[in-house]
Amino acid sequence: FKSCCMKRICNGCDLAAEERSMFDCPFCRTPYPGNEANALAMIQTRVEKKDPTAINYLGKKYFFGDLGLQKDMGKVIELWTEAVELGSIEALYNLGIVYDTGNGVKQDKAKAAEFYKKAAMQ
Repeated sequence: FKSCCMKRICNGCDLAAEERSMFDCPFCRTPYPGNEANALAMIQTRVEKKDPTAINYLGKKYFFGDLGLQKDMGKVIELWTEAVELGSIEALYNLGIVYDTGNGVKQDKAKAAEFYKKAAMQ
């Protein structure tokens, strides 16, 4: 997963790029971030541009407390809801998971089922 442009690349393509001495993003040619702060800055740049994939991804980083971010379920729900409004099916599914398991929010199986159904219908 490339934090610069939010594109996914398979391991084989990544390896082929490295064998050709391409050490930047195969999609946008941006150099890879050298540390967590630079990666977070790249993600936030995409979030500011209202990229639903980036918003969902940032929500995951808050959920797990990655990239030096504190775990913050309020922020997670806010980001995933915004991503859903912008068309992210994965964010719908993620909301279903947290409400289904009650992980950081009050467990609500009906709400979880609604999110799962919406994700499946898109």
